[in-house]
Amino acid sequence: MYRFFKRAFDLCASIMAIVIFAIPMLIIATIIRIDSSGKAIFSQQRAGKNAKPFKIYKFRSMRSDVDPYGASPKSGRDPRITKIGLFLRETSLDELPQLFNVLRGEMSLVGPRPLYVEQIAEWSEHEKKRLDVKPGLTGLAQVSGRGSLTREAKLALDVEYVQNASFFYDIKIVLKTIWQIFKKDKIYEEKYSESQDTRGDES
Repeated sequence: MYRFFKRAFDLCASIMAIVIFAIPMLIIATIIRIDSSGKAIFSQQRAGKNAKPFKIYKFRSMRSDVDPYGASPKSGRDPRITKIGLFLRETSLDELPQLFNVLRGEMSLVGPRPLYVEQIAEWSEHEKKRLDVKPGLTGLAQVSGRGSLTREAKLALDVEYVQNASFFYDIKIVLKTIWQIFKKDKIYEEKYSESQDTRGDES
């Protein structure tokens, strides 16, 4: 029953959000093209449920000539970030195109954030349990510290979500996400891992 209601909620919410944000998304895409050369939409392969690869969509927030698999920005002063990109990142509006991933069933509104396929090799069998569900637009790790958390802490929270997932738990995370967007919670990674400080989860 939970899976049925979760998918129904994802479908209804994503369709409503796409309709509501259709014009804003067109405006954002136009501004991105004016602000810097390159496509407005950035796509990249990520790991979905059961590690199945899929293409995630985001509004491009960085220059088109930078390495898309490089280290995550540590602050808004990173020279790779465009002017409009800084605003999009700090308001999480760069994630809006993922509503289409949700509509297509590749993602859910709530779930562990989709990471790179090759990162799976770094995880323990326990951490791989995060792949038992669809990745989400937002998740427990994103409302529990986000940029201040290390990779290990995020993975632990992802598994905690999988083990306790419920419809009301999802609603709670959605409401917390909305609150965090308004209070502008820390988005930039302080430290990628307890053992290394190199590549981030998202770029």
